[in-house]
Amino acid sequence: MRVITGIARGTRLRTLDGDSVRPTTEKVKEAVFSAIHFELENANVLDLFAGSGQMGIEALSRGAAKAVFCDSSSQAINIINENLKNTKLEDNAKVIKGDFTVALCNNDEKYDICFLDPPYYSGHYDKALNLLKDKMKPYGKVICEHPADVELSDEYGFLKKQKDYRFSNIIISKYCMEVPENEE
Repeated sequence: MRVITGIARGTRLRTLDGDSVRPTTEKVKEAVFSAIHFELENANVLDLFAGSGQMGIEALSRGAAKAVFCDSSSQAINIINENLKNTKLEDNAKVIKGDFTVALCNNDEKYDICFLDPPYYSGHYDKALNLLKDKMKPYGKVICEHPADVELSDEYGFLKKQKDYRFSNIIISKYCMEVPENEE
C-alpha cells in the first residue's frame, strides 16, 4: 500500500496485521479520489475508522488542509502516527483514539470530506451516518465503503446519497450534505 499522488507520492504505508483487516484497495482508492479530486484543496477531512490512515493521508498529500484520524484500536493509532511521520504530514493531522460516537459527539469541528469505512457487518453504518449529518459543512461529502449486501438509506437528514460506485462485492456510496434553500 502506498500514497498514489501528491507531495507524499510513492511513500509506502504500513497497515494493520490480521484477517479482520481489510485496507481499501488501490483501485478503489484511485476511483474515490478521482471522484473528489476537485474538492480536496484546503479541505478539512475526517478519516473515521481510519485503520492505517491511508485515506486521510492520501487527502493530505493531495492538498487537504487538515485531516482528523479516529480509530479505537491502539495498534491502528500507532500505525497512523508512524505513517504520518513517514509521509511528513503530521503537522496537518490530529489523531484521536476512541470510539467514533464519543469522538464525534465531543468534537465541534465541521468537515468538508469524511471517509467512513467501519468494520463490515459491525452495524455502525447507520449510527455513524446519523451522527455525521451534524458534522458536515454545507455541500460536504461522506465517502462510505461497504459490502454490496449492506443496504444504506438514501438520506440521513440533509445528508443525501448522490451515487454508488460498485467494485465487485464492495460499494462506495457518496453522500452530499445538501443545504435547504433558506439556509444558503
